[in-house]
Amino acid sequence: MKFTFPILTLCIGGAQRMLAEVTNGLVARGHDVTILMPPQGDVDYPVQARIIRTKEPYLRPEDYPVSDVIVSNYYLTVSSAALASASGKGLHVRFSLCYEPTFLPDNHLTFPTYQFTDKVIVLSEWQRQIIALNHGISGRIVPVGVSSTFRNLHRREQNTNLQITAIVRHAEGNWSWHRDQPYLITELERICASRPGVVVNLICPARELSISPTLQRLRESGRFVFHSPETDEALRDVYNMTDIFVNSSTYDSASIPGLEAMKCGAALVTTYSGGNADYCRHMDNCLLSYRYESRLAHDVLRLIDDAALRRRLAESGEREAEKWTWANSVEKFDSAIRAFTGH
Repeated sequence: MKFTFPILTLCIGGAQRMLAEVTNGLVARGHDVTILMPPQGDVDYPVQARIIRTKEPYLRPEDYPVSDVIVSNYYLTVSSAALASASGKGLHVRFSLCYEPTFLPDNHLTFPTYQFTDKVIVLSEWQRQIIALNHGISGRIVPVGVSSTFRNLHRREQNTNLQITAIVRHAEGNWSWHRDQPYLITELERICASRPGVVVNLICPARELSISPTLQRLRESGRFVFHSPETDEALRDVYNMTDIFVNSSTYDSASIPGLEAMKCGAALVTTYSGGNADYCRHMDNCLLSYRYESRLAHDVLRLIDDAALRRRLAESGEREAEKWTWANSVEKFDSAIRAFTGH
């Protein structure tokens, strides 16, 4: 089957990782996959599909090759995909990696993009319900996965100090609001003050650290140890020295880092973010709180002081994360496409 994926960028991020894994998986299954991308788009992940760069810095219907299926994703890819589909270039399927109307500004622009096709793929039950309530479309769920690279190497037993890790991203602008990073940093600083012997690691892409004054000030404060892993193996090594992984996101269709950390044997402390409810169960495999409870530091301190609970949650989380594979994601995506096309 021939696929065309209009993709604006494959920079570091969960949505982009999902697109890279699914397109690579389809190629491995023998499908003919083309990625249509503007000239300024980044490619930070290994890609097996054919990449066609457009002449203009945006996508036009005439840029699309003829295919069986056109898979739009981010709202800015939808209009051109719909017009290309209407001109006979392929069946239009929306692969919704986030629900933009409540995530981004300009919801008067993003909301109508869910009216172009009833063939929608989503990442979680939470996201499926939101789109069903707002648009009357019940999407098919294709869950995220975790690479086999991420596994427990049992290195944290060698830690002389307990280690906590979180991820931070470019703090300026509106792109990180859902991560609630000011809250995260405040809670981590509370932990540093209460347990000065604990090491607090912050993972951040090097490119974002280089352009963010806020992140640079955090690094210069000396309170945190910064890491900028550039490969899955390097990221795995940071997870493997982590005793407690902390996540403060409040709005995610899915959340890959929590699963990666769990698979590497770290105990997870997280806020409820919607999509993570598909794998997070409070007191079973993590400590989960709603943002209004302001309990993140409290839960981390609880696990610092209760080693038995920390180990139990980590072991249960590792078992849960092992179920989430990219092979399963690709299989579910392929099945959804077959249902849409009748093949």
